[in-house]
Amino acid sequence: MTASVRPGPPLVVDGSGLLCVTLFLRLRSEIDGAPPGTVVHVKATDPAAPLDLAAWSHLTGHTYLGPVPGDGTAATYAFVVAESAQRTDPGSPWRLDTVASAGGYGAGPAIHQTPVP
Repeated sequence: MTASVRPGPPLVVDGSGLLCVTLFLRLRSEIDGAPPGTVVHVKATDPAAPLDLAAWSHLTGHTYLGPVPGDGTAATYAFVVAESAQRTDPGSPWRLDTVASAGGYGAGPAIHQTPVP
């Protein structure tokens, strides 16, 4: 998937010192309203961040770009906000939001999940 990138500086989300779950909750709120094509740089110290960011990007439909050379204070990873991205549940970054929403990033179709008995 090729992402169309908006010109301008990246949106930086500093997740230094956070575990990935907390990082993704912060990330969700900070990219809310970012237009499609926005490049996001995520600073992370959690060793699972490179794998988790790639998986989260795949889950939501954003385009993961990988590591970004930095100043060495915290590893930085990048992705591009996708127009058709799916939002995650406000309290659970690994679950897609099952309620359709307007605006924000990727106001795509709602995903309706059937509960497992």
